[in-house]
Amino acid sequence: MTDAKQAGRQAEQSDTLDHLVRAGLVAYGVVHLLLAWLTVQLALGDHSQEASTSGAMSELAQQPFGKALVWAVAVGMFLLVLWRLLEAAFGHRTEEGWTRVGKVAMSLLKAAIYAVLAVTATKVALGSGGSGGSGSDTMTAKLMSKPGGQWLVVAAGLAIIGYAVQVAWRGWTEKFAENLDTEGKLGMSGAAYLLLGKFGHIGKGIALAIVGGLFVYAGITHESGKSGGLDEALTKVLQQPFGQVLLFAIAVGFLCYGVYCFARARHLDR
Repeated sequence: MTDAKQAGRQAEQSDTLDHLVRAGLVAYGVVHLLLAWLTVQLALGDHSQEASTSGAMSELAQQPFGKALVWAVAVGMFLLVLWRLLEAAFGHRTEEGWTRVGKVAMSLLKAAIYAVLAVTATKVALGSGGSGGSGSDTMTAKLMSKPGGQWLVVAAGLAIIGYAVQVAWRGWTEKFAENLDTEGKLGMSGAAYLLLGKFGHIGKGIALAIVGGLFVYAGITHESGKSGGLDEALTKVLQQPFGQVLLFAIAVGFLCYGVYCFARARHLDR
C-alpha cells in the first residue's frame, strides 16, 4: 500500500503529468472559444446550434478533420480527469484539516466536470450525441420524481451557484494567478494573461450562476421544465432588456477564459 501511495505521489508530481495537463488545458481552451462563438451566434439570432458544451462539440465535429479534433478534445478532458483525481488522492499535502478537505472536494468536483465534458465529446465523436439538448430537463424531472426530489433540485442549483461564485471570486481577486509560473505573470504578456483570466473567470462564473438559478427556480416552483443547461440560461439572458449586449459580454468572458487556458498551458504552475 505504501509503495502504491509513493507511486501515486510521484505520478502526481511528475513532468510527464505536466505535459498531459498542458494538452488537456489546450483542449479545454478550445471548448471555451467555441462556446464564445456559439454565444455570439445566439446573440445575433442564430439558433441552429445549441450554445452549450454539446453544441460546441457538434460545431467542432462539422469542421475539416472535425471528428479527429473532437476525439482530441475528449482525450484532453480525460487527461484533466486523471490529473484532478491524482491531485485529490495525493496532492494538497501541505494543507491540513478542513482546508485540505475543501481542496480535495474541489479537485473531485473539477474531475466530475471534466468527466462530463469528456463523455460529451466521446458521444459526439461516436455520432451518438449532438446539439439536441443537454438533458438537464430530463435529469431534473427524474430528480423531482424521487422523495424530496424538489429539494434535491434546489440543492443542485445552490451547488452550481456556489461553484459559480467560487469561479467568479477567483477571477475578481486574481487568485487564479497562482496557477501561472513567474514568467506568466511578468511584463506586458503577464499583464495580458491576468486581464484575460480576470474577465474569463468572472464571465464564466456569471453564466454558471444563471444555470444554477434556473435549477433553484425549477425546484421551488416544482416545474422541471423551468430548469435548463447553459443554452437555456443564455436564452433567458437574451430575453432580458439589453439581453443582446449581456450575451456579447458573456461571450467575451468565454473567449477570455479560453485564451487564458492556453496561457496557463504554456506557463503551468500546479
